[in-house]
Amino acid sequence: MNRPFTGRHMALVLVGFFGTIIAVNVVMARYAASTFGGIVVENSYVASQHFNKWLDDAEAERALGWDAVTAWRPDGRLLVTLKGPGEEASVAGVARHPLGRLPDRALRFEAIGEGRYLSHEAVPEGRWTLRLAVADGAQRWRREEALQ
Repeated sequence: MNRPFTGRHMALVLVGFFGTIIAVNVVMARYAASTFGGIVVENSYVASQHFNKWLDDAEAERALGWDAVTAWRPDGRLLVTLKGPGEEASVAGVARHPLGRLPDRALRFEAIGEGRYLSHEAVPEGRWTLRLAVADGAQRWRREEALQ
């Protein structure tokens, strides 16, 4: 038995088609909003005005030839071994959760000799991004690395 294709059938096809598209968009938007942990920069125009200076600073830091090796100790503290700066260097850091689900943790480091620095604060297990800042006199050096 042949039924004619009516306006009601066309309405159901359109509602089904656009309903599927809208449902997929809502699901994807929720996933995107729940997995992005924060702002890359506060104001992209202001950041663009400083971009060339940031490149020059990065080149000057690279020219220093400094390096760092970070190790996680069993007590949760971080041990940073520096190559390059003098014994009077100061080290500071921030541990950031890559998805922004946990608050940032400011880290203070104490020199323990032979270019090694131990954090006062423990960092919980998990994935973290460590931002190190080393100062030796007028020279500055920064590094960002993933901790796992």
